[in-house]
Amino acid sequence: MFEKSRGKRHIMGSPVWFDAPSEIHGDIRELAATVANKYGHDYYLEKSRSGGQTTELWADLADAGLVGIAIPEEFGGGGQGVQELAIVCEELAAAGCPSFRLIVSISICAQLIAEFGTEAQKAEWLPALASGTKNFAFSVTEPDAGLNTHNISTTATRDGDVYRINGQKYYASAIDEADAVVVVCRTGTRPDGRGELSLLIVPVDSPGFEKQLIEVEMVAPERQYTLFFDNVEVPAANLIGVEGNGLKQLFAGLNPERIMAASLENGIGLYALRKAAAYANAREVWDVPIGAHQGISHPLAKCMIDLELARLMTQKAAWLHDNDIAAGEEANMAKYAAAEACLAALDMSIQTHGGNGLATEYGLATLWGAARLQRTAPVSREMILNFIAQHSLGLPRSY
Repeated sequence: MFEKSRGKRHIMGSPVWFDAPSEIHGDIRELAATVANKYGHDYYLEKSRSGGQTTELWADLADAGLVGIAIPEEFGGGGQGVQELAIVCEELAAAGCPSFRLIVSISICAQLIAEFGTEAQKAEWLPALASGTKNFAFSVTEPDAGLNTHNISTTATRDGDVYRINGQKYYASAIDEADAVVVVCRTGTRPDGRGELSLLIVPVDSPGFEKQLIEVEMVAPERQYTLFFDNVEVPAANLIGVEGNGLKQLFAGLNPERIMAASLENGIGLYALRKAAAYANAREVWDVPIGAHQGISHPLAKCMIDLELARLMTQKAAWLHDNDIAAGEEANMAKYAAAEACLAALDMSIQTHGGNGLATEYGLATLWGAARLQRTAPVSREMILNFIAQHSLGLPRSY
């Protein structure tokens, strides 16, 4: 559907080459914005508060080729990369309807299956993911492990042609919208006590698999769940990649997740600043628009600068990933910068609106939970700072 851009230019001061803005990126952005703006924040809010799902929006995105844009062409996708998927993610959020499902189902799970899955797994799942007819969830977090994935206790024991899964996960997103979930399990223990991890595809209708809703104060259509695995049996053919090599495989999906999380935050930031600018131009106090006052204009201008810097780092991280260049530092930097810039932009937009910033009809405070989440998930800002201190600055490990 889309012909991948090949034009590149050197950016002064950068140690790498990366793509200049291309015509195809503009086309993707325009198409994604058109679909997203057909729905907008009122639709997103109604679905979130009613317990509904954004089924119509997802179907339209899929029909436009945007859900599967980063899935290989031989499986019905667009054959593009994380750069292009990130554009879709940003435009959805910029229209007031950020999609965590796009991050989980496509940037993590579809990426893992495309890179490490068997031919049978690719044939079964990728065309359905590309067409939007099936969805995946992803589950790694456990109550007693936190960010220390080595300590997960959910086990998968091989028994002939099946694995038997036992344990508990929590804060798994959108399980109610998923056909299957990629579960990170312990399939062995290394001599140093760390887990040998593996990735298994678990259909949500598997006997022994149960979900329990976690009530959270975040307005979003994707709900959070605790998952229980009571001797859940799945075929050994549902193993993604090599048994015990799951952590290495997992990182191939986590850099795109961070890039996509950054894109979502960048989009919310754009949404907030557009609303703030429109309001500051229209709202008059003492016979002049409030945007004429530097107390309003300067903070908004700073937010715009910080947001554009975050967007640039996000683009760089996506380019590095798509060109098979190590992108861990840039993906983490992008996610950190975007979360900070987005929250500052949203807060300043609320401040610009005064009391109206908290009114539901202005559509700002209703995005606070989705924006604030990214300081904590998928990786906390503190762990990003640990990573940058250790890997970028060469400082001693602190944990």
